[in-house]
Amino acid sequence: MPTPENQSPENRRFDWPAIVRTLLVQVLVLLGLAAAVVSYLDWSSDVVWAEFLAASKSSTLASHRPQSSIPVRAVKGQAACAPKG
Repeated sequence: MPTPENQSPENRRFDWPAIVRTLLVQVLVLLGLAAAVVSYLDWSSDVVWAEFLAASKSSTLASHRPQSSIPVRAVKGQAACAPKG
């Protein structure tokens, strides 16, 4: 292996095909990661939106239910507070 002192400027050449391959691999990895992030965000937003719709449907159903006919009981021996009018 020649030492850097013995190399003349004419002998020092860049390995352009290796540089291009390295850059191509880096770009492909970056595109793959970007696609994975975008697909994850799309999937997770669909899941959250479905949960939101399910929760809003259950809350609207709960608001249309009649009030319970079970009386309020005392807690730890104390009577329930009278509602303020």
